[in-house]
Formats: sequence, C-alpha cells, structure tokens
Amino acid sequence: MKAGQFAVIGLGRFGSSLAKELVRLGFEVLGIDRSEQIVDDLSDELTHTVVADGTEEDVLRALGIRNFDCAVVAIGDDIQASILTAILLKDIGVKTVVAKALSELHGKVLEKIGVDRIIYPERDMGIRVAHQLVSPNLLDFIELSDDYTIAEVAAPKSIAGLTLKELDLRKKFGCSVVAINKKSGVIIAPVAEERVDEKDIMVIIGTNEQIEAFEQAVIR
Repeated sequence: MKAGQFAVIGLGRFGSSLAKELVRLGFEVLGIDRSEQIVDDLSDELTHTVVADGTEEDVLRALGIRNFDCAVVAIGDDIQASILTAILLKDIGVKTVVAKALSELHGKVLEKIGVDRIIYPERDMGIRVAHQLVSPNLLDFIELSDDYTIAEVAAPKSIAGLTLKELDLRKKFGCSVVAINKKSGVIIAPVAEERVDEKDIMVIIGTNEQIEAFEQAVIR
C-alpha cells in the first residue's frame, strides 16, 4: 500500500518511531495522543500533532480522520481503547486501518472487527513498518546499523526480464543484490547474468539512502 497522509493514534515508543520515519520518508503525518507532554515533544517533528482521545468519535470526525489514507492505532497498554478506536475508524470510513496488538488474543479481536493490518511490536519495529506501509513491494526491512540496511523486495513488473548486469544497481544506486529467492530455489551471490523474474524476492544490502533511492526509482 502506498499512501500520502497518515494518522498515528498513540505516540509511545512504537507510534512515535513509526510516525517520525513516515515523515522522514516524505509523508504527511498527524500525530494524536492524550498526553499533552508527548504531543508537545513531537510537535516539531511531525506534520501536525493534536492532544485528543482516539475513543471519542466526535473528535475523530472533527479532525477529518476519514480523509486520511491510513490510520494507525498505536495505543500503548489500553486494549479497550485500542479496540474502540479501531472500531470507530472502520465505522467512520478510513481507507486503511492498521493497529498494534498487545497479545495474540488482542490481535484476533482486531482481526474480527476488520482491521486491515495487525502489528505485533515484539516482531515489528516502527521504522520497518513505516517502510512497508509506503512501499508495496518491500517485504522486509531491517536496519543492520545506523547506516546499513538489508531489504527483501518483490521484483516489480517494471524490471522483470532484466539481468542484474542490466539493472546495475551498484552503479546506479550503490546497493547490491546478495540473493534472489526464485520459485525454483534461493540463489546466493547471483552472477551478473542472472535474470530477474516478476515476483522474485531480491535481497538487497546498502546504506539506508541507497535502499530508499532504489525504492523510489524502481519499486514505487
């Protein structure tokens, strides 16, 4: 899913990291939290911030939440508030609702009420989720360090049939393909003549900036 405007409800550790990364990627983000202190701390880092309770339907409607492409329920440890907020967002008509689950049972409830994507913070980092939300072909994104990233990318139709030599990712973007997962099996350290088929899973390593440049030029 690629979207332009995000609302993040709940600005704890996970919600704030996801929101800040979405802004860094160039997207508009409305941050919502009940804590005035948290909202003040993030006011200069997000596009818009507001002190509000996500469980109040009138408040959500007044904020124009229906017009956002995606709303993320990242409420910390209040399962009831999380579920109620998700229900309201679905009822109001937000296109895509993503919610953080605190347990498997919580996740099952969110699934039952129609949440489009459920995130388990123990398994998913905010930064990784931000990249996956805005790049539909990006399957996984792991920061190896402050500078280097390894990403799993489903090859889009636009590059299908090209060899790695023709793609020349190292020269164009500075990143390298270290493996390709094909239907026939995984190819480790593929040669330059290896051809990429649509939906092949390319494992790419490079700096964060190089991976982002590749995403913008090829994936999106």
